Amino acid sequence: MPNRDIKNVFLSSIRQDAGKTTVSLGLYHAFKERKIKTAFIKPVGQKYVNVGDVKIDKDSYLIGEVFHCESKFKDMSPVTIARGFTKEYIQHPDNAKFRESIVRSYNKLSRGKDIILIEGTGHAGVGSVIDVSNADVAELLHAKVIIISEGGVGRSIDEIMLNKALFDLKGVEVIGVIINKVLPDKYREIKRILKKGLKNKGLRLLGVLPVKEILSEPTVSQIQTALGLNLLCGKANLSRRITDAFIAAMEPRHMIHHLKKGTLVLTSGDRVDNILLAVSSHLARGKGDKISGIILTGGLRPSPEIMNLLEISQIPILITDKDTYNIAAELESLTCKIQKTDKEKIHEAARLIKRHVNVDAILKLL
Repeated sequence: MPNRDIKNVFLSSIRQDAGKTTVSLGLYHAFKERKIKTAFIKPVGQKYVNVGDVKIDKDSYLIGEVFHCESKFKDMSPVTIARGFTKEYIQHPDNAKFRESIVRSYNKLSRGKDIILIEGTGHAGVGSVIDVSNADVAELLHAKVIIISEGGVGRSIDEIMLNKALFDLKGVEVIGVIINKVLPDKYREIKRILKKGLKNKGLRLLGVLPVKEILSEPTVSQIQTALGLNLLCGKANLSRRITDAFIAAMEPRHMIHHLKKGTLVLTSGDRVDNILLAVSSHLARGKGDKISGIILTGGLRPSPEIMNLLEISQIPILITDKDTYNIAAELESLTCKIQKTDKEKIHEAARLIKRHVNVDAILKLL
């Protein structure tokens, strides 16, 4: 049985990528600042990295690296679902093993701790197919739930109540809601209306986080890894952050106005005119006003003379056999999670929670 002397907070959300990782980082940091002994667990993970011969959920890996609890990796991520496992489970269901593994890891992590921060996967029902939904796990660990939603009013409340219904069915208490990604110009209005709307439903608004572009801005290195691109040159600047992507498929004179700070330029490898313009614009700018990089498409590598210029510019140059529009589509649908090297993002997550979430109220409600 789980240790009932520990305070457990379960972070759920209305959908994937709603901001659980940001809230986990920020709350862990806030608890640590208050000298509260905290542990983290993501009982069921779907996206993982290999640490030795063990599959560790990516969020557990991030928290472990940031807060220096790497020795607990295995217990921080007791169940990871590999591709193809769901079909096998449906034919031979047996969730006792999962539940035992989760409780065993939880009990190890809870030794000497005051609070366990439990991160779910997606909405309340995710995991139902293998009989360990978020609601099931919250019930199993006797946790109280915070639901994380995105900015908006009607749709947010509708989805929050839909998720709350499943927790209610399991007898799990939802102590409040954190709203994420609210546009700055609508912040006060959204906060005021949602506070009233949630109160009408018996729920407490625990915090409202404004949109911070930096949290959704990947580095060139992350794009290279995510899309499987090859690096031609510019390795020293792969940490540059991307604020925008621009398809250079027009005449150079029309392109110049699109080359702003942090722009990732996509162009065919044989468009020498656009490549040269991007390089010229980059070299003419101040140190903090550079474009982030260039992706050359179609598998077309520039001539040695152009390559020499690219190397001198130190712009990260990536190349792919795919065409420009396929790469653009992949970029559009890409979600880059916070990584351990994203010190700016990690700092911003901690700052957001400290400034915009009522952490003391959460502690009282637990």
